[in-house]
Amino acid sequence: MAVSRVSFGVVAVAILVFAIALPAVQAQSLAPSPAPTSDGTSIDQGIAYVLMLLALVLTYLIHTMDGSYSF
Repeated sequence: MAVSRVSFGVVAVAILVFAIALPAVQAQSLAPSPAPTSDGTSIDQGIAYVLMLLALVLTYLIHTMDGSYSF
């Protein structure tokens, strides 16, 4: 009785291992990804964001100084 349980467990584990490993043998290899390229648009967009932030800060500073000198 104990032998049949052990052999059943061994067979079940062997079937599970083969069921997981064998489909991977027939799988296609992954295609190589293209090399990353930068066409400059991300750099231009970064510069534009920095300039907009600078304009926002300058506008805030100018308006706060203007409000403090009003009599």
